[in-house]
Amino acid sequence: MRLFVSGSAPLLAETHYQFEQRTGHRILERYGMSEAGMITSNPYHGERRAGTVGFPLPGVDVRVADEANKPVPNGEKGAIQIKGRNVFSGYWRMPEKTREEFTPDGWFRTGDIGLFDADGYLSIVGREKDLIITGGYNVYPKEIEQVIDELPGVIESAVIGVPDADFGEAVTAVVVATAGAQIDQATTISALKTKLAGYKVPKHVHIVEALPRNAMGKVQKKLLRERFGQ
Repeated sequence: MRLFVSGSAPLLAETHYQFEQRTGHRILERYGMSEAGMITSNPYHGERRAGTVGFPLPGVDVRVADEANKPVPNGEKGAIQIKGRNVFSGYWRMPEKTREEFTPDGWFRTGDIGLFDADGYLSIVGREKDLIITGGYNVYPKEIEQVIDELPGVIESAVIGVPDADFGEAVTAVVVATAGAQIDQATTISALKTKLAGYKVPKHVHIVEALPRNAMGKVQKKLLRERFGQ
C-alpha cells in the first residue's frame, strides 16, 4: 500500500497520529461534497497536516467568509464558500433552494464552517446547522469535542445544542466511554471548566454506548437532538 485517503467527515488529529505510529504512513485527508466533487486536499508530495483538509485544488477557489460574504483573515472562523468549474449549476427542479445556496456574487455556500491557517491549510470546524447559539454566544461543537475526546476514558463524543428557556440553546455533550471508565456528568463538567470558557462548558452530559451513524460513518446529530432535546 502506498496511499491512504480519508474523507466524508473530519479526521481526528489523534487518529492521524496513531495511524502513522502504527503503519508508518501519513493519511492524506481531503474535502469534497456531492455538489462539487473534490474541493481541497492535503498534498501528495509535501506535508500532510493533521486536522486539516489541505489546499484548494487547481481551478477551485475557496474562501472563508463572514455573514456579509466578505473573506475573513486567516485564523478566523467563517462560512466555507467555493467557486469553480467543478461546482454544480443548481439543484434539480429546486430553483428556490438553488438561489438560497449561492451568494449574490456566485459563490456556493457549502454549509461548513472552517478557517485557513497562516500557511493556507484549510480546517473544517463544523457545520453551520450544528452551530450552537447559547446566551448570545456562538459555540462550535468540534472545539468542545476535541477537548472532551482528550479526557481519560473517553472514546469519542458529540456536542449538540438543545432548547433551553434561559439561554436559547444549552450546550450538551454525548459521550462514549471505555468499559469501566469512571465518567459521569459531574466529573466531565468539572474537568471541562478548567479547559474551556464558561459558556462553552456543557450543561448536560449523557453517557451512551455508541453514537448513531449513517452509512458513510458520519455521526447523525439530528438523531441526538431528537433523543436528548427534551
